[in-house]
Amino acid sequence: MNAEQLTQFKTWFADYVRPFYGDDDYVNANLRLKEDHTKRVCDEILYLCSELNLDENRKRIAETIALLHDIARFPQFAKYRTYHDARSINHCAFAIQILTENKILRPLDPAEKHLILKAIEYHGAKDLPSKLDEETLLFCKLIRDADKLDIYHILIENYRRHRQAPSLFCLEVELPDEPYYSPEIIDNVLNEQNIDYGKVRTWNDLMLLNLAWVYDINFIPTLKRIKQKKFLEQVLEFLPDTADIRRVRKKVLDYLNSAIKQGK
Repeated sequence: MNAEQLTQFKTWFADYVRPFYGDDDYVNANLRLKEDHTKRVCDEILYLCSELNLDENRKRIAETIALLHDIARFPQFAKYRTYHDARSINHCAFAIQILTENKILRPLDPAEKHLILKAIEYHGAKDLPSKLDEETLLFCKLIRDADKLDIYHILIENYRRHRQAPSLFCLEVELPDEPYYSPEIIDNVLNEQNIDYGKVRTWNDLMLLNLAWVYDINFIPTLKRIKQKKFLEQVLEFLPDTADIRRVRKKVLDYLNSAIKQGK
């Protein structure tokens, strides 16, 4: 892939997204959330590429994946007014459909096209398939880590804004903000297990799921970024001060520090 092709993808992205904005302030706010998210994920994936000393071509492929990974979020929210896949569409699969129907990646080498499509297809999966080739696996891991880094940022900001002024919060709230949390999800976190989103019932459950992401990070630079920005500590601030949560706090912070030290 060359630099001109990447520029063309950025132009197409902006042209594709623009018509979904309209007169509905609620829809516009949620679309802006995803557009800003996309820009930051591009920054995060380039940070990871630099830390991993990837060559310029791989950086362009990675940035293209980050640019297009959430392309389906725009028609999804415009039509269904939710980003909840189970209540609307699978945004990963729909992204592949959009890119294929619009023939966006047709100018690329078939091998590069394959890398981009597979990384987008699996970026939201609970687990990656076991039989991916090494190059495909690299890009799948890059987008999953970069995506998580910015989602931490978004969720922390949204938790804070919603708690401070719920009546003024203008973004989608998928789950009730209640003091309850699931004992099963607590056990998942303490046992270093990824959590099935279908089991999440409250914001507290979602925050616990966010904490468990630390077990699904692929690169040391990502872990260092999480520690530097104190993402785990900030999520923990929103959870109740109970014996369960104190155990969770110790578990995830110890895991983070140990993984960095051991060069996971």
